[in-house]
Amino acid sequence: MTRRLALSLLLPVLATACVSQTKLSAEDRTALQNDLTTGPAAVRHLKTSSFITPFFGDASKRLLTPYPPEEVRLLNDTKGNPINPGPVQALVPAGTPVRVTKVEFPTSWAMAERVLYSPRTQPWVYLDVEGAPGSPVILVLRPGLDKKEDLLAEMDRYLPPQEPRLAKLSARFQDAIKQKRVLENMPEAAVEMSWGPPESIRRTLDGQRVNQEWIYPGGKRRVFLTDGIVSRVEEGKPADAAK
Repeated sequence: MTRRLALSLLLPVLATACVSQTKLSAEDRTALQNDLTTGPAAVRHLKTSSFITPFFGDASKRLLTPYPPEEVRLLNDTKGNPINPGPVQALVPAGTPVRVTKVEFPTSWAMAERVLYSPRTQPWVYLDVEGAPGSPVILVLRPGLDKKEDLLAEMDRYLPPQEPRLAKLSARFQDAIKQKRVLENMPEAAVEMSWGPPESIRRTLDGQRVNQEWIYPGGKRRVFLTDGIVSRVEEGKPADAAK
């Protein structure tokens, strides 16, 4: 009883100390919650083959991420270095159905209730992932989603309503995507299904050809494309470290 009383007194203090990190109105938040978690619209599909890992310091949840743990950029330590959420527990292939069960926005009250050692200032999407029973799986969305259409677009980026068009790819590419590998001659869309969106893209022109360099978090993984087709894949040291 004493513990409950202390907690009931502490939570309002924490809620006051935490400044809300969402500009969405209460009406918009309620509408999004209803639209995304009820009926057929709640069922979506993984656009990218993704890892399930621990959820940092919150043992009651798991993280869904298209990036390997060492590349996750959701939480920093006191020196500003990214924190690894923990080892890979499962690999879920692109196209896997998921059900959205809850969308939690970073209001002051929600942040006060979240574990301190977690990406508590960003929106969380709670998911039931087919083939991955257990504690809730969380997709963490980027900050700054201040409009309904922004949040919906971000959801579609990782969890589109339609299945990704895997069937149109060769069996070789389909198998590579399931294993999160990128192969030469892969089309651009298949790269994103396998490794996810890059952190940055460098584009150059060579006559009529369009060259792209996709750079993933940390700079270790890079994909080079010419006219939307993979010409080279690098998974070695970051470019800065190699100099």
